Amino acid sequence: MIGISKLYCRTVEPSDALRYGRDSKKLPSHLLQFSKDKKTVVVWNVTQRCNLKCVHCYAHSKDIDYKNELTLEQGKALIDDLADFGCPAILFSGGEPLMRKDLPELAGYATSKGIRAVISTNGTMITPEIARKLKDIGLSYVGISIDGMRETNDKFRGIEGSFDRAMQGLHNCQKEGIKVGLRFTINRHNVHDIPAIFDLIERENIPRICFYHLVYSGRGSDMINEDLSLEESRQTVDLLIDKTRDLHSKGKMVEVLTVDNHCDGPYIYLRLLKEDPERAAEVLELLNMNRGNSSGIGFGCVSWDGSVHPDQFWRHHSFGNIKDRKFSEIWRDTTDELMAGLKDRKPLIKENADRCAKCKWFDVCNGNFRVRAESVYSNIWADDPACYLSNEEIGYDDFQ
Repeated sequence: MIGISKLYCRTVEPSDALRYGRDSKKLPSHLLQFSKDKKTVVVWNVTQRCNLKCVHCYAHSKDIDYKNELTLEQGKALIDDLADFGCPAILFSGGEPLMRKDLPELAGYATSKGIRAVISTNGTMITPEIARKLKDIGLSYVGISIDGMRETNDKFRGIEGSFDRAMQGLHNCQKEGIKVGLRFTINRHNVHDIPAIFDLIERENIPRICFYHLVYSGRGSDMINEDLSLEESRQTVDLLIDKTRDLHSKGKMVEVLTVDNHCDGPYIYLRLLKEDPERAAEVLELLNMNRGNSSGIGFGCVSWDGSVHPDQFWRHHSFGNIKDRKFSEIWRDTTDELMAGLKDRKPLIKENADRCAKCKWFDVCNGNFRVRAESVYSNIWADDPACYLSNEEIGYDDFQ
Protein backbone atom coordinates (compact mmCIF):
# COMPACT_ATOMS: atom_id res chain seq x y z
CA MET A 1 0.00 0.00 0.00
CA ILE A 2 1.11 3.55 -0.74
CA GLY A 3 -0.45 6.11 1.55
CA ILE A 4 -1.09 9.30 -0.41
CA SER A 5 -2.38 11.04 2.71
CA LYS A 6 0.49 9.67 4.81
CA LEU A 7 3.19 10.73 2.35
CA TYR A 8 1.92 13.74 0.44
CA CYS A 9 -0.23 15.31 3.17
CA ARG A 10 2.29 14.73 5.97
CA THR A 11 0.00 12.70 8.24
CA VAL A 12 2.90 10.34 9.01
CA GLU A 13 6.49 11.24 9.84
CA PRO A 14 9.44 8.80 9.92
CA SER A 15 9.65 9.39 13.67
CA ASP A 16 6.12 8.00 14.11
CA ALA A 17 7.25 4.48 13.14
CA LEU A 18 10.63 4.78 14.84
CA ARG A 19 8.91 5.62 18.13
CA TYR A 20 7.62 2.02 18.26
CA GLY A 21 10.91 0.50 17.17
CA ARG A 22 9.16 -0.44 13.92
CA ASP A 23 7.96 -3.60 15.71
CA SER A 24 4.82 -5.13 14.15
CA LYS A 25 3.33 -6.03 17.52
CA LYS A 26 3.67 -2.49 18.82
CA LEU A 27 2.80 -0.44 15.72
CA PRO A 28 -0.70 1.00 15.33
CA SER A 29 -2.56 -0.34 12.27
CA HIS A 30 -1.92 2.74 10.14
CA LEU A 31 1.86 2.36 10.63
CA LEU A 32 2.08 -1.40 10.10
CA GLN A 33 3.46 -1.05 6.57
CA PHE A 34 6.57 0.62 7.99
CA SER A 35 7.48 -2.30 10.27
CA LYS A 36 11.05 -3.55 10.33
CA ASP A 37 10.30 -7.23 10.99
CA LYS A 38 7.71 -7.55 8.17
CA LYS A 39 5.64 -10.14 10.01
CA THR A 40 3.25 -11.72 7.55
CA VAL A 41 -0.20 -10.20 7.12
CA VAL A 42 -2.57 -12.86 5.78
CA VAL A 43 -5.59 -12.59 3.52
CA TRP A 44 -7.85 -15.52 4.29
CA ASN A 45 -10.50 -16.11 1.65
CA VAL A 46 -12.90 -17.87 3.98
CA THR A 47 -15.36 -18.72 1.21
CA GLN A 48 -15.52 -18.68 -2.57
CA ARG A 49 -19.26 -18.03 -2.54
CA CYS A 50 -20.55 -14.55 -3.32
CA ASN A 51 -23.96 -12.98 -3.79
CA LEU A 52 -22.71 -10.65 -6.56
CA LYS A 53 -21.18 -11.22 -10.01
CA CYS A 54 -18.25 -8.79 -10.20
CA VAL A 55 -16.59 -8.71 -13.61
CA HIS A 56 -13.08 -8.33 -12.13
CA CYS A 57 -13.34 -10.98 -9.39
CA TYR A 58 -9.98 -12.67 -8.81
CA ALA A 59 -11.73 -15.61 -7.09
CA HIS A 60 -14.13 -16.59 -9.92
CA SER A 61 -16.88 -16.46 -7.27
CA LYS A 62 -20.47 -17.55 -7.85
CA ASP A 63 -23.55 -17.78 -5.65
CA ILE A 64 -23.35 -21.54 -5.27
CA ASP A 65 -22.57 -23.90 -2.40
CA TYR A 66 -18.88 -24.81 -2.50
CA LYS A 67 -17.97 -28.03 -0.69
CA ASN A 68 -14.23 -27.57 -0.14
CA GLU A 69 -14.05 -24.80 2.47
CA LEU A 70 -12.08 -25.10 5.69
CA THR A 71 -14.21 -26.11 8.66
CA LEU A 72 -14.63 -23.95 11.74
CA GLU A 73 -12.18 -26.16 13.63
CA GLN A 74 -9.61 -26.01 10.81
CA GLY A 75 -10.04 -22.24 10.67
CA LYS A 76 -9.40 -21.87 14.38
CA ALA A 77 -6.31 -24.07 14.09
CA LEU A 78 -5.07 -21.78 11.32
CA ILE A 79 -5.65 -18.73 13.53
CA ASP A 80 -3.79 -20.42 16.42
CA ASP A 81 -0.81 -21.03 14.13
CA LEU A 82 -0.88 -17.47 12.75
CA ALA A 83 -0.96 -16.06 16.28
CA ASP A 84 2.07 -18.17 17.25
CA PHE A 85 3.79 -17.11 14.02
CA GLY A 86 3.41 -13.44 14.93
CA CYS A 87 0.89 -12.53 12.25
CA PRO A 88 -0.23 -8.97 13.11
CA ALA A 89 -3.43 -8.93 11.03
CA ILE A 90 -5.85 -11.18 9.17
CA LEU A 91 -7.96 -9.79 6.36
CA PHE A 92 -11.09 -11.95 6.04
CA SER A 93 -12.18 -11.93 2.41
CA GLY A 94 -13.96 -14.15 -0.12
CA GLY A 95 -15.95 -14.41 -2.27
CA GLU A 96 -18.16 -12.53 0.10
CA PRO A 97 -16.99 -13.42 3.63
CA LEU A 98 -20.39 -12.74 5.18
CA MET A 99 -21.83 -15.59 3.10
CA ARG A 100 -20.07 -17.75 5.68
CA LYS A 101 -22.31 -17.87 8.78
CA ASP A 102 -19.47 -18.45 11.23
CA LEU A 103 -17.45 -15.48 9.99
CA PRO A 104 -18.15 -13.41 13.15
CA GLU A 105 -17.00 -16.33 15.30
CA LEU A 106 -13.78 -16.73 13.29
CA ALA A 107 -13.02 -13.00 13.33
CA GLY A 108 -13.79 -12.83 17.04
CA TYR A 109 -11.46 -15.76 17.67
CA ALA A 110 -8.68 -13.92 15.83
CA THR A 111 -9.11 -10.81 17.98
CA SER A 112 -9.10 -12.97 21.12
CA LYS A 113 -5.67 -14.21 20.02
CA GLY A 114 -4.36 -10.65 19.71
CA ILE A 115 -4.55 -10.50 15.90
CA ARG A 116 -6.09 -7.46 14.23
CA ALA A 117 -9.17 -8.58 12.28
CA VAL A 118 -10.25 -6.78 9.10
CA ILE A 119 -13.12 -7.71 6.80
CA SER A 120 -13.18 -7.03 3.07
CA THR A 121 -16.80 -7.15 1.91
CA ASN A 122 -19.18 -5.90 -0.75
CA GLY A 123 -21.24 -4.49 2.11
CA THR A 124 -24.60 -5.65 0.82
CA MET A 125 -25.14 -8.14 3.66
CA ILE A 126 -24.31 -5.84 6.58
CA THR A 127 -27.67 -5.53 8.26
CA PRO A 128 -28.03 -3.64 11.55
CA GLU A 129 -27.84 -7.01 13.34
CA ILE A 130 -24.65 -8.03 11.52
CA ALA A 131 -23.12 -4.60 12.20
CA ARG A 132 -23.77 -5.08 15.93
CA LYS A 133 -22.07 -8.49 15.82
CA LEU A 134 -19.06 -7.02 14.01
CA LYS A 135 -18.85 -4.29 16.64
CA ASP A 136 -18.98 -6.78 19.48
CA ILE A 137 -16.05 -8.85 18.20
CA GLY A 138 -13.74 -5.83 18.07
CA LEU A 139 -12.93 -5.54 14.36
CA SER A 140 -10.15 -3.16 13.44
CA TYR A 141 -11.76 -2.18 10.14
CA VAL A 142 -14.43 -3.01 7.57
CA GLY A 143 -13.55 -2.28 3.92
CA ILE A 144 -16.53 -2.06 1.56
CA SER A 145 -15.93 -2.43 -2.17
CA ILE A 146 -17.53 0.25 -4.36
CA ASP A 147 -16.34 0.42 -7.96
CA GLY A 148 -18.07 3.61 -8.98
CA MET A 149 -21.22 5.53 -8.30
CA ARG A 150 -24.61 3.81 -8.53
CA GLU A 151 -24.88 3.06 -12.26
CA THR A 152 -21.20 2.21 -12.73
CA ASN A 153 -20.95 0.12 -9.58
CA ASP A 154 -24.06 -1.94 -10.29
CA LYS A 155 -22.81 -2.72 -13.78
CA PHE A 156 -19.48 -3.96 -12.40
CA ARG A 157 -21.14 -5.87 -9.59
CA GLY A 158 -23.61 -7.53 -11.93
CA ILE A 159 -26.59 -6.96 -9.60
CA GLU A 160 -28.91 -3.96 -9.71
CA GLY A 161 -29.24 -2.24 -6.35
CA SER A 162 -25.85 -3.38 -5.05
CA PHE A 163 -24.63 0.22 -4.63
CA ASP A 164 -27.56 1.24 -2.45
CA ARG A 165 -27.30 -1.93 -0.37
CA ALA A 166 -23.56 -1.40 0.09
CA MET A 167 -24.13 2.17 1.24
CA GLN A 168 -26.76 0.98 3.70
CA GLY A 169 -24.23 -1.53 5.01
CA LEU A 170 -21.72 1.30 5.42
CA HIS A 171 -24.27 3.38 7.32
CA ASN A 172 -25.06 0.42 9.58
CA CYS A 173 -21.37 0.13 10.45
CA GLN A 174 -21.12 3.86 11.11
CA LYS A 175 -24.09 3.71 13.48
CA GLU A 176 -22.27 1.06 15.52
CA GLY A 177 -19.07 3.10 15.62
CA ILE A 178 -17.08 0.66 13.47
CA LYS A 179 -14.26 2.14 11.40
CA VAL A 180 -15.44 1.59 7.83
CA GLY A 181 -14.02 2.69 4.50
CA LEU A 182 -14.18 2.07 0.77
CA ARG A 183 -12.23 -0.02 -1.74
CA PHE A 184 -12.22 0.99 -5.42
CA THR A 185 -10.54 -0.92 -8.29
CA ILE A 186 -9.48 1.52 -11.01
CA ASN A 187 -10.07 0.80 -14.70
CA ARG A 188 -11.12 2.62 -17.85
CA HIS A 189 -14.83 2.16 -17.18
CA ASN A 190 -14.93 3.76 -13.74
CA VAL A 191 -12.02 6.21 -13.58
CA HIS A 192 -14.41 9.03 -14.53
CA ASP A 193 -16.29 8.43 -11.25
CA ILE A 194 -13.30 9.22 -9.02
CA PRO A 195 -14.22 12.91 -8.44
CA ALA A 196 -17.74 11.84 -7.42
CA ILE A 197 -16.27 9.19 -5.11
CA PHE A 198 -14.30 11.92 -3.32
CA ASP A 199 -17.52 13.94 -3.02
CA LEU A 200 -19.17 10.85 -1.53
CA ILE A 201 -16.35 10.43 0.98
CA GLU A 202 -16.70 14.04 2.09
CA ARG A 203 -20.49 13.93 2.23
CA GLU A 204 -20.71 10.67 4.16
CA ASN A 205 -17.74 11.35 6.48
CA ILE A 206 -15.91 8.21 5.34
CA PRO A 207 -12.44 8.15 6.95
CA ARG A 208 -10.55 5.86 4.55
CA ILE A 209 -10.43 4.73 0.94
CA CYS A 210 -8.10 2.38 -0.92
CA PHE A 211 -7.75 2.75 -4.69
CA TYR A 212 -6.61 -0.55 -6.23
CA HIS A 213 -4.72 -0.73 -9.49
CA LEU A 214 -6.03 -3.53 -11.69
CA VAL A 215 -4.28 -6.91 -11.34
CA TYR A 216 -4.72 -9.39 -14.18
CA SER A 217 -5.96 -12.40 -12.25
CA GLY A 218 -9.17 -14.45 -12.05
CA ARG A 219 -11.92 -12.77 -14.04
CA GLY A 220 -9.67 -9.71 -13.96
CA SER A 221 -7.49 -11.55 -16.50
CA ASP A 222 -10.13 -10.73 -19.09
CA MET A 223 -9.77 -7.02 -18.29
CA ILE A 224 -6.17 -6.44 -19.40
CA ASN A 225 -7.42 -4.28 -22.25
CA GLU A 226 -9.62 -2.37 -19.80
CA ASP A 227 -6.67 -1.21 -17.70
CA LEU A 228 -5.52 2.38 -17.91
CA SER A 229 -2.69 3.29 -20.24
CA LEU A 230 0.55 4.24 -18.53
CA GLU A 231 -0.12 7.93 -19.14
CA GLU A 232 -3.69 7.58 -17.84
CA SER A 233 -2.30 5.93 -14.70
CA ARG A 234 -0.01 8.91 -14.09
CA GLN A 235 -2.90 11.32 -14.60
CA THR A 236 -5.10 9.31 -12.24
CA VAL A 237 -2.51 9.23 -9.47
CA ASP A 238 -2.13 13.01 -9.87
CA LEU A 239 -5.92 13.31 -9.57
CA LEU A 240 -5.90 11.21 -6.39
CA ILE A 241 -3.12 13.36 -4.93
CA ASP A 242 -4.95 16.59 -5.80
CA LYS A 243 -8.28 15.39 -4.41
CA THR A 244 -6.64 14.15 -1.21
CA ARG A 245 -4.89 17.48 -0.76
CA ASP A 246 -8.19 19.30 -1.28
CA LEU A 247 -9.91 17.22 1.42
CA HIS A 248 -7.09 17.80 3.89
CA SER A 249 -7.12 21.53 3.17
CA LYS A 250 -10.76 21.50 4.34
CA GLY A 251 -9.81 19.74 7.54
CA LYS A 252 -11.14 16.37 6.27
CA MET A 253 -8.29 14.10 7.34
CA VAL A 254 -9.28 11.16 5.15
CA GLU A 255 -6.77 8.35 4.76
CA VAL A 256 -6.25 7.75 1.03
CA LEU A 257 -4.13 4.87 -0.20
CA THR A 258 -3.27 3.21 -3.49
CA VAL A 259 -2.70 -0.52 -3.70
CA ASP A 260 -1.01 -2.97 -6.10
CA ASN A 261 1.32 -0.61 -7.95
CA HIS A 262 4.39 0.36 -5.96
CA CYS A 263 5.72 2.83 -8.52
CA ASP A 264 3.14 5.19 -6.97
CA GLY A 265 5.63 5.73 -4.13
CA PRO A 266 8.52 7.07 -6.24
CA TYR A 267 5.99 9.05 -8.28
CA ILE A 268 4.78 10.87 -5.16
CA TYR A 269 8.39 11.44 -4.11
CA LEU A 270 9.33 12.90 -7.50
CA ARG A 271 6.35 15.25 -7.41
CA LEU A 272 7.25 16.39 -3.90
CA LEU A 273 10.85 16.87 -4.95
CA LYS A 274 9.61 19.75 -7.12
CA GLU A 275 7.09 21.11 -4.62
CA ASP A 276 8.60 20.48 -1.17
CA PRO A 277 12.15 19.02 -1.17
CA GLU A 278 12.29 18.85 2.62
CA ARG A 279 9.18 16.68 2.79
CA ALA A 280 10.42 14.66 -0.19
CA ALA A 281 13.44 13.56 1.87
CA GLU A 282 11.15 12.37 4.66
CA VAL A 283 8.96 10.52 2.15
CA LEU A 284 11.97 8.72 0.75
CA GLU A 285 12.84 7.54 4.27
CA LEU A 286 9.29 6.22 4.71
CA LEU A 287 9.38 4.48 1.31
CA ASN A 288 12.60 2.75 2.29
CA MET A 289 10.85 1.54 5.45
CA ASN A 290 7.89 0.28 3.41
CA ARG A 291 10.17 -1.67 1.02
CA GLY A 292 7.60 -2.21 -1.73
CA ASN A 293 5.83 -5.36 -2.85
CA SER A 294 5.78 -8.01 -0.14
CA SER A 295 4.07 -10.98 -1.82
CA GLY A 296 5.60 -14.15 -0.42
CA ILE A 297 7.38 -12.18 2.31
CA GLY A 298 5.22 -9.99 4.54
CA PHE A 299 1.97 -10.70 2.76
CA GLY A 300 0.33 -14.05 2.05
CA CYS A 301 -2.97 -15.69 1.29
CA VAL A 302 -4.87 -18.75 2.44
CA SER A 303 -7.63 -19.91 0.14
CA TRP A 304 -11.03 -21.30 1.13
CA ASP A 305 -9.73 -24.85 0.66
CA GLY A 306 -6.58 -24.26 2.75
CA SER A 307 -4.15 -23.68 -0.14
CA VAL A 308 -1.37 -21.17 0.58
CA HIS A 309 -0.52 -18.56 -2.07
CA PRO A 310 1.97 -15.65 -2.31
CA ASP A 311 -1.01 -13.28 -2.33
CA GLN A 312 -4.68 -13.42 -3.32
CA PHE A 313 -3.91 -13.11 -7.05
CA TRP A 314 -1.73 -16.27 -7.35
CA ARG A 315 -4.40 -18.97 -7.19
CA HIS A 316 -2.67 -20.85 -10.00
CA HIS A 317 0.31 -21.51 -7.71
CA SER A 318 0.06 -23.08 -4.26
CA PHE A 319 2.93 -23.63 -1.84
CA GLY A 320 0.97 -26.29 0.05
CA ASN A 321 -2.17 -26.72 2.13
CA ILE A 322 -2.72 -25.97 5.81
CA LYS A 323 -4.66 -29.24 6.08
CA ASP A 324 -1.32 -31.00 5.59
CA ARG A 325 1.18 -28.57 7.14
CA LYS A 326 0.93 -25.45 9.25
CA PHE A 327 1.00 -22.13 7.43
CA SER A 328 4.10 -21.17 9.42
CA GLU A 329 5.96 -24.24 8.13
CA ILE A 330 4.86 -23.72 4.53
CA TRP A 331 5.79 -20.03 4.61
CA ARG A 332 9.34 -20.69 5.77
CA ASP A 333 9.97 -23.53 3.31
CA THR A 334 12.10 -22.21 0.47
CA THR A 335 12.44 -25.54 -1.36
CA ASP A 336 9.63 -24.21 -3.57
CA GLU A 337 11.33 -22.22 -6.35
CA LEU A 338 8.71 -19.49 -6.42
CA MET A 339 8.79 -19.03 -2.65
CA ALA A 340 12.58 -18.83 -2.70
CA GLY A 341 12.48 -16.45 -5.65
CA LEU A 342 9.95 -14.08 -4.09
CA LYS A 343 11.96 -13.91 -0.88
CA ASP A 344 15.13 -13.04 -2.84
CA ARG A 345 13.81 -11.73 -6.15
CA LYS A 346 16.35 -9.10 -7.10
CA PRO A 347 18.90 -11.46 -8.76
CA LEU A 348 16.13 -13.14 -10.79
CA ILE A 349 14.67 -9.84 -11.93
CA LYS A 350 18.13 -8.57 -12.81
CA GLU A 351 18.56 -11.58 -15.10
CA ASN A 352 15.15 -11.44 -16.78
CA ALA A 353 13.86 -7.87 -16.78
CA ASP A 354 14.97 -4.76 -18.61
CA ARG A 355 13.57 -1.63 -16.95
CA CYS A 356 13.09 -3.19 -13.51
CA ALA A 357 16.67 -4.49 -13.59
CA LYS A 358 18.00 -0.97 -14.19
CA CYS A 359 15.56 0.93 -11.97
CA LYS A 360 17.04 3.05 -9.20
CA TRP A 361 13.79 2.64 -7.24
CA PHE A 362 14.03 -1.14 -6.98
CA ASP A 363 14.64 -1.11 -3.23
CA VAL A 364 11.50 0.96 -2.54
CA CYS A 365 9.37 -0.98 -5.06
CA ASN A 366 10.83 -4.52 -4.82
CA GLY A 367 9.99 -5.27 -8.42
CA ASN A 368 6.30 -4.40 -8.10
CA PHE A 369 3.73 -7.12 -8.96
CA ARG A 370 5.27 -10.33 -10.26
CA VAL A 371 1.92 -11.90 -11.10
CA ARG A 372 1.22 -9.07 -13.55
CA ALA A 373 4.56 -9.70 -15.28
CA GLU A 374 3.69 -13.39 -15.50
CA SER A 375 0.25 -12.64 -16.95
CA VAL A 376 1.55 -10.41 -19.73
CA TYR A 377 4.98 -11.86 -20.50
CA SER A 378 4.65 -15.45 -19.21
CA ASN A 379 7.74 -14.69 -17.15
CA ILE A 380 7.41 -14.10 -13.41
CA TRP A 381 10.67 -12.13 -13.30
CA ALA A 382 10.03 -9.81 -16.27
CA ASP A 383 9.13 -6.11 -16.00
CA ASP A 384 5.83 -5.20 -14.39
CA PRO A 385 3.87 -3.83 -17.39
CA ALA A 386 1.92 -1.43 -15.17
CA CYS A 387 4.96 0.66 -14.16
CA TYR A 388 4.30 4.10 -15.64
CA LEU A 389 7.56 5.80 -14.60
CA SER A 390 9.61 7.06 -17.53
CA ASN A 391 13.08 5.83 -18.40
CA GLU A 392 14.45 9.14 -17.15
CA GLU A 393 12.58 8.83 -13.84
CA ILE A 394 13.95 5.34 -13.16
CA GLY A 395 17.49 6.20 -14.25
CA TYR A 396 17.38 3.70 -17.13
CA ASP A 397 19.58 5.76 -19.40
CA ASP A 398 22.36 5.75 -16.79
CA PHE A 399 22.94 2.10 -17.71
CA GLN A 400 23.28 2.72 -21.44
